Amino acid sequence: MNISPIAIIMLIAGGLMLTFGFIASDSIASSFSRLFTGEPTDKAIFLLIGGAVALGIGLIMSLRPGKS
Repeated sequence: MNISPIAIIMLIAGGLMLTFGFIASDSIASSFSRLFTGEPTDKAIFLLIGGAVALGIGLIMSLRPGKS
């Protein structure tokens, strides 16, 4: 099974973005934002959504059959 380098990059980037998103959602700025608006900061939300999308694309690319 050959996994394309782009799929590997997407998997790594998605994992990093999710990690940074979870860290950002636990930050002091996000706590203040949650206090007043009930939601974490936009940066945390964008990192979490972007990470999930990148991870999903990387998984789909790595699981589909490659060209022979």
